Amino acid sequence: MAHLRSRRRLALAVPVVLSLTASLGFLPAAASAAPRVESAAQAADAPNLAYVVNTRLDRHTIESVKKAIAVAGGTVVVTYEKIGVIVVHSANPDFGKQIRAVRGVQSAGATRTAPLTAAGTTDEGSAQFLSEEQAEKTAAASAAAGESEPLEADQWDLRAIGADKAAQINPGSSKVTVAVIDTGVDDTHPDLAPNFSARQSANCVGGVADTSEGAWRPYTAEDYHGTHVAGEIAAARNGIGVAGVAPGVKVSGIKVSDPNNGLFYPESVVCAFVFAADHGVEITNNSYYVDPWLYNCMDDPDQKAIVDAVNRAQLYAQHKGTLHLASAGNSNHDLDSDAIVDASSPDDGTTYERTIDPHTCFDVPTQLPGVVTVSATGVKNLKSYYSSYGKGVVDVAAPGGDRLYQIPDTPSKNGRILSTMPNGEYAFLQGTSMASPHAAGVAALLKSTHPWATPSQLQMLLKVQADNPGCPESYDQNGDGTQDAVCKGGKRVNGFYGFGIVNALDAVTK
Repeated sequence: MAHLRSRRRLALAVPVVLSLTASLGFLPAAASAAPRVESAAQAADAPNLAYVVNTRLDRHTIESVKKAIAVAGGTVVVTYEKIGVIVVHSANPDFGKQIRAVRGVQSAGATRTAPLTAAGTTDEGSAQFLSEEQAEKTAAASAAAGESEPLEADQWDLRAIGADKAAQINPGSSKVTVAVIDTGVDDTHPDLAPNFSARQSANCVGGVADTSEGAWRPYTAEDYHGTHVAGEIAAARNGIGVAGVAPGVKVSGIKVSDPNNGLFYPESVVCAFVFAADHGVEITNNSYYVDPWLYNCMDDPDQKAIVDAVNRAQLYAQHKGTLHLASAGNSNHDLDSDAIVDASSPDDGTTYERTIDPHTCFDVPTQLPGVVTVSATGVKNLKSYYSSYGKGVVDVAAPGGDRLYQIPDTPSKNGRILSTMPNGEYAFLQGTSMASPHAAGVAALLKSTHPWATPSQLQMLLKVQADNPGCPESYDQNGDGTQDAVCKGGKRVNGFYGFGIVNALDAVTK
């Protein structure tokens, strides 16, 4: 049931001071949360854990560190020499401490708190599938409205950003690929098969890319999150089902969800970013945060190593021309605040409550430099009730749905987002998980019309062409007299929408 956690706690995006032209080193250390205390009993259990060891970028150092890893009781799983990241398994409870003392090691730490054989799932809700009766009603409404896709009448989100009109002008180029780093993509779905790129797809679980046939597909129909995201980006306009924001571009799947517990561990995400970069992917969509920590604090050596490893990988991809987009979070948190209570970490073991500073404890990959952070809106172009926000944090906004307060006048009267599901099905979901792929689709249209644009230029174009509604006079969604969130900023840029709501039509005409 990995799909349920993929963007359940979601990414925040506070600017990180690190230039894209800087070396692929780790971020500056910052004191922000009390370090985790490990009991003697836990140490005695000596579970077999995964680690990332981050080294200087030269082969001699890497080879020397690999020898030290063996001496410390570690087994190398994979070495990413281009970014100086080594994935290791070890049952030595002191492995992290020992390897951090080795010359040439810049950071190192465990990527999980539970043993490698851990199992479990984190539930937070379910999709609402489109019934046969709803589908018939929607198809009739679509035909009456002259829509090209049978279920398009229920896709208020496409109309909200002009994607329906944009498709008539430029549906996007097949030379542009958006990789969905997620729970896997069912490329056999009739709406996804025409635009799927198998050569740019893989299973990266564990840190090693598996490109065998179908390795990128979800484990079961319950792992539907990635398939839903893929349809929002590039479902084909082929007279079947729904349409994506950019129905002419390619979409690929890079699976990173653990088969035992559905979590997205750092080594898998490192593999995904490197694989995307090395296989010519122009854009990645990241509707998740890296487990097991909702926020990774730089005063904790394990969490610091996670930030370092994933940051090296995503920067490597940016340097090779890949733009990353990520969702902003579903907690209605002000990410420009001084403190946030995290009571959900670590999510693969025993959680405990901690108060963190979102400026120094990072949600990964969303808060990493150069990553576009996307908040969610509903049919009224108002921030969705659940969407996290924050001035200087959110870059742009996009439709993610709002089932409570923003109900569209569509056949199904459903405020969520309709898209593809495994086994040829369709369902409604909501979340910033759904907002990010809408922005990724618009980025793909921009890349199609500006093929030589760099990741930083694409991000600038997203911001320039976005439509900003400005802060609402009141944000009392439930009418109880209390503001449910406070929007800071003006018409140009603010905490709810960043630089504005993305516009697909502008992407292909301006």
